[in-house]
Amino acid sequence: MKKLAFKYGLIIAIGAAAWVIIVHQLVSNPQSSIHQLGTPVFFNILQFIGIFLGISEFRRQAAEQATFKQSLKTGVWISFVYAITISLFFVGVLYFVGTRWMAVEANAQKLPMALLAVQAFTGLFLGSVLFGLAYSTLIAFALTKRLPKSV
Repeated sequence: MKKLAFKYGLIIAIGAAAWVIIVHQLVSNPQSSIHQLGTPVFFNILQFIGIFLGISEFRRQAAEQATFKQSLKTGVWISFVYAITISLFFVGVLYFVGTRWMAVEANAQKLPMALLAVQAFTGLFLGSVLFGLAYSTLIAFALTKRLPKSV
């Protein structure tokens, strides 16, 4: 289960990092709609697909019938690996690129950049884990084989 979590968590993070790099090279304005709307949509679709593929592979590898709980744990681990990895990627972006890729709200101009970065990383990490929990629950429930009802 842990190997699958690393495999799919890293695949999701690499896809998200590639999106960020490519989109920032093509559209330099961080306030554009491709950054404000497209990035969260792409990240969530990518995470959903990654969790689905990871849980599906886990279920194929399981010798006995994988339970809902095992499938859920696999999805949550995938999300956790993704959240850690994408956060580390953005730490690298802040270190090497600086803050010019950060889209900030108008009112955020008054706050120190360190506080904005902490808020952004907290939101990114917790959002990834919480959405991953929701996606994992839906996927694990959908893929769980139901026992036939006894008459």
